[in-house]
Amino acid sequence: ADMQLGDKPLTRVSVFMNVFNCHVNRAPMAGSVVATCYHHGKFLNASLDKASEHNERNSITIESADKTRIGVTQIAGLVARRIVCFTKVGESLGVGERFGLIRFGSRLDIFLPEGVEPAVGLGQTAVAGETILARLNVPAEDWLIKPI
Repeated sequence: ADMQLGDKPLTRVSVFMNVFNCHVNRAPMAGSVVATCYHHGKFLNASLDKASEHNERNSITIESADKTRIGVTQIAGLVARRIVCFTKVGESLGVGERFGLIRFGSRLDIFLPEGVEPAVGLGQTAVAGETILARLNVPAEDWLIKPI
């Protein structure tokens, strides 16, 4: 309900960042920010499934020009106790644009629209601004993440 994505279960792609990774978060899709929601919480290891609902987190919902919505949640980890979000409701994000960061070990959950399958596999290494997480039914320029 916080993310305005409906009540149906959605596919989630989780990207875990360890203390040696870059923790800048990039928009997985171009669009407008239509909702944000910050949740206070614990600081469990971000690689644990329960971190999605128990840890400190910040969620944003991005809507493309054709009204496709995805949710992105920044999740603090065991060491990370500082989530930073550079965007707010009403702002537009370009695909691959930096929208926030999480200090030290953390995780980003991306909630895909109903019926959209991930284009990444379990254990795959994702590269910020390059790895395609899923192919949405939107114009290619809105989802094709190009190298920076």
